[in-house]
Amino acid sequence: MAGVAEAPNRAGRGGPPPSTQPRGPLPPPPSRPRFEPVDREKTCPLLLRVFTKIGSHHTKEDFAVRGKEPKDEVQIYTWKDATLRELTDLVKEVAPTARRRDAKLSFAFVYPDKHGRYVVRQVGMTNSYASGRRLDDGKALAELSFQIGDYLDVAIL
Repeated sequence: MAGVAEAPNRAGRGGPPPSTQPRGPLPPPPSRPRFEPVDREKTCPLLLRVFTKIGSHHTKEDFAVRGKEPKDEVQIYTWKDATLRELTDLVKEVAPTARRRDAKLSFAFVYPDKHGRYVVRQVGMTNSYASGRRLDDGKALAELSFQIGDYLDVAIL
């Protein structure tokens, strides 16, 4: 027929025409690790400023003035793939109360929000001794959305 032309296939559409697409649910996306593992032999560690407190977390007001952070600070060199269990063991080395058999350690990240005010966000809890393992033991800083420069606040309960 004169004047009737087949519509050209539009660039950028990709894929087969709609009539030949497979039916049914799409397959799940390929599995990716929860975070990128770190080669600790080749990667420089980061400085993690850890603040401990017995009984509860520090408040955001405790961090409000730069340079006047709480005094109970421990500085740890570690990597973003460090787990809460690894950090628990390091805290136990410097905080005798964390060594109690029934001690629980609650972890929180402290960081400034978009307005520059500090936020204290709880991210996990561990038991002092491995016999009472918790689900959070294996969680790494990276998978908890830790960013370099965040502080770690540890409440020893």
